Amino acid sequence: MDHVITLDGSSRVAIDSVETVVAARLDERADAAALGERQATLRELQELMFASEANGVLVILQGMDAAGKDVTIQNVFATATAEAIRVEHLSSTTEEEEAHDFLWRAHGVCPARGEMVIFDRSYYEQVINPMVHDDAPGEMIDERFEDIVAFERILRRGGTIVVKVLLHVGEEEQERRLLEREASEESAWKISGRDWIGRSKWPGYMAAFERVVNATSTPESPWHVVPADDQAFHNLAVAEILIAALEPYRESWIAERRAVGERKRKEAQEAREQLDADGS
Repeated sequence: MDHVITLDGSSRVAIDSVETVVAARLDERADAAALGERQATLRELQELMFASEANGVLVILQGMDAAGKDVTIQNVFATATAEAIRVEHLSSTTEEEEAHDFLWRAHGVCPARGEMVIFDRSYYEQVINPMVHDDAPGEMIDERFEDIVAFERILRRGGTIVVKVLLHVGEEEQERRLLEREASEESAWKISGRDWIGRSKWPGYMAAFERVVNATSTPESPWHVVPADDQAFHNLAVAEILIAALEPYRESWIAERRAVGERKRKEAQEAREQLDADGS
């Protein structure tokens, strides 16, 4: 999609050079129609994946506070099959999680085959926050980058499709959204002092995001940096990124669904025949 930067490890990006505003947008009615079409395609692909039981999908959403992660989840996945999708919020670690390696908690909530899981923030927080707050040695950060690349390779080899999105919001737009959120009775509960403290460290977060996407992009698990000042645009962009990631599996999922259906049909027939033989 135009204006979205996709990184596969073959090149690097300077985050300050990435636009957050997209000009020449569609009108609201056209945006809604376009998103509706993509929602329908995503539901179709998700149902094929669910029925085939061949792959899982992990969607990682990263970005500053108020970058649009909740908006993306509410809109892009609005028509998803509810029994096969869930959202995980990997925020502050518990005492039990601190007693394990930094990827332990993430692995336990990754998708099973047939399932789609959205990480609203993710294990990437365990490299972003230490870099911003300068409370981890550089060699530990480098080791964690290596571990993340290896972890995502493990997920892929187990059948998980990993889709990584950085919602790149502008500093002025983020301030506007935070103030709007704070002033609204309906959304004031979402804001905290942490949001403003985090905003005061904006350069540190931008530097951390830049280092993350450059260090952990691979051809199999690329990062997609999406301009996020326009919510309608980033909804469409994320939907198209997902469709592009899932569409290559369509035919294999159809074949797998057929095979699963035949197996379950046979099991059902055998159960009925056994019940008939027992006089039940």
